[in-house]
Amino acid sequence: MGKIGIAMSGGGIKGVCHAGVLKALEEHDLKPDILSGVSAGSIVGAFYSDGYSPDQIGELFSDISFRQWTKIGIPSGGFFSIDPFVSFLKKNLRTKRLENLPIPLRIVATDLDHGRSEVFTSGNLVDCIAASCSVPVLFQPRKINNTNYVDGGVFKNFPASTIRQECDYLIGINASPLVADNYKLSIINVAARSYHFMFKANIVHDKELCDFLIEPTDMAHFDTFEVEKSKEIFSLGYKTAKELLKTNF
Repeated sequence: MGKIGIAMSGGGIKGVCHAGVLKALEEHDLKPDILSGVSAGSIVGAFYSDGYSPDQIGELFSDISFRQWTKIGIPSGGFFSIDPFVSFLKKNLRTKRLENLPIPLRIVATDLDHGRSEVFTSGNLVDCIAASCSVPVLFQPRKINNTNYVDGGVFKNFPASTIRQECDYLIGINASPLVADNYKLSIINVAARSYHFMFKANIVHDKELCDFLIEPTDMAHFDTFEVEKSKEIFSLGYKTAKELLKTNF
């Protein structure tokens, strides 16, 4: 099979399903040589590369609430500050520089100043993750080297193309399938769902680049910031992957 790459999409708390999928892949001796991640995918990718097991990653998110990761800010590019989330990352990530992670990780963010997608391969690990996770309007942009960055999903919510040339076999995990479903009418949920409509259009090409695609369709029933459902989301990712792996490997 050669060098294995794993690309992980954005999706808010639904990104915990990436950890469940990684657990199933490990049980089939499918371990990545390189990773790429956007937003939630960059979080899971960073912790996995940093040496956390899939179960440990799931546990990290099991007792966290949206309010614990954010705080209301004076509107300056976003309604919420993610400083508490940044503190969480600094406390729990052992590797400080992106280029020093044991498993290479490519993190995608959006350069807000120049209107383009940016792939980080080096730099302060926490800053790169925070930039990739800063959903426009909801969260304040992250400034790196005097450039403002927002969520990587604006241009590329499924970063398969960022590592396609660096691996022989590419596994893609899309945590953000969007289907017609009920959702809660709140500013956060309406904004997140609207962004997902935009994201849906920019993942088509990257999905086609994958040799093996894992896309838990039932994930659409969860809200983007429904953090209290993280254990269910982890389990759904694991079960979906196990079923697909049985018939394909």
